[in-house]
Amino acid sequence: MSPRRSYDQYCSAARALDAVGDRWTLLIVRELLAGPRRYTDLHADLPGVSTDVLASRLKDMERDGLTTRRRLPPPGAAYVYELTARGRELLPVLQALGTWGGPELGDRRPTDAVRAHWSALPLLRSLEGEGLVEVRLEEGDFHLYVGAQHGPAYGDGPAPGEPDARLVLDAGTCGAVGRGELSLTDAVRDGRVEVTGDGAIAKALREG
Repeated sequence: MSPRRSYDQYCSAARALDAVGDRWTLLIVRELLAGPRRYTDLHADLPGVSTDVLASRLKDMERDGLTTRRRLPPPGAAYVYELTARGRELLPVLQALGTWGGPELGDRRPTDAVRAHWSALPLLRSLEGEGLVEVRLEEGDFHLYVGAQHGPAYGDGPAPGEPDARLVLDAGTCGAVGRGELSLTDAVRDGRVEVTGDGAIAKALREG
C-alpha cells in the first residue's frame, strides 16, 4: 500500500484533499453512492482509469475509512466495495461540485463517455421530499432514493418495486437541469418531462 501523501497544512480543506484529492477518488465515490459494487463493475463505469490506479485508489480509500470490502455469500462469492458512513457523507460534496461544474459541461464532446446513472446526482438535488423515483433516458434507466439518509443514493436500472414517481425525459433536458439552466419543475410544466405515479413527489412535480 502506498504511503499517504499530505499537504501538511493545518487546514480542514487541506486535510479533506489529503483523503479525496487524488485523481479518480471522488468519481469512485460517485459510483459507490449507488451501493456495493464489484471491482469489474467499477472499472466498467470508470472509463479511462487503469486497473492499477483503480486498485490503488480503493486500497487508499479503505485505509482512510471511506470504503470497506466484503465477500458476498455463495453463489456470488465475489468481493464488493461499499462506502462507510464517512464515505457517504461525501454526497453533498459531490452535489456541490456538480452544481459548480455544471456551466463547464457545454455540449457533449465526441470523446466524452456517458452513462445514464451519471445524471442521478444532478437530478437528485432537484427533488424534494422522500421516496423512490425511476428515471428513463435514451441512454438507460436509473432510480433515485430521494431523501435517503442511509444506504444508496441511487441505483442503476429500473426501480426495485413500484416507484413513487417515474420521469421520462431526453438527454438535452436532463443536461439543462444538471447545468442549472432549467429547473425540473419548469421542465415538467413545459412538457419536457413526463411524470407518472401517485406518490407525493409525482404530485408535487405535476402541481409545480
